[in-house]
Amino acid sequence: MSGLADFSSAIPPAAHRAVPRPYAAPGDVAGAQKAAEDFAAFFFSQSLESVFSAMSSDKMFGGGSGEDVYKSLLTQEYGKIIARTGGLGIADAVQRDIVHLQEVQ
Repeated sequence: MSGLADFSSAIPPAAHRAVPRPYAAPGDVAGAQKAAEDFAAFFFSQSLESVFSAMSSDKMFGGGSGEDVYKSLLTQEYGKIIARTGGLGIADAVQRDIVHLQEVQ
């Protein structure tokens, strides 16, 4: 092991088999809303990512790898804003489905 510590033995075996908790517990409308808004933000940021990838860099500011990093951060923030302000209603539809699935189970 090239000098790196092995921490896997420090984790109890039961932790390896732990069932992940749902993002929104049954009856947790606020959690369902947060999960739906996060999904919509991801959807919008990925959509904007493809739009901005086709745009060329402004020669005035130089472009480069730094601009690519900040362009990615900018599209993530745009996605969050679009989702938070209602966007296309994606978050509302996803939230309704999450709440419905919670009621069925």
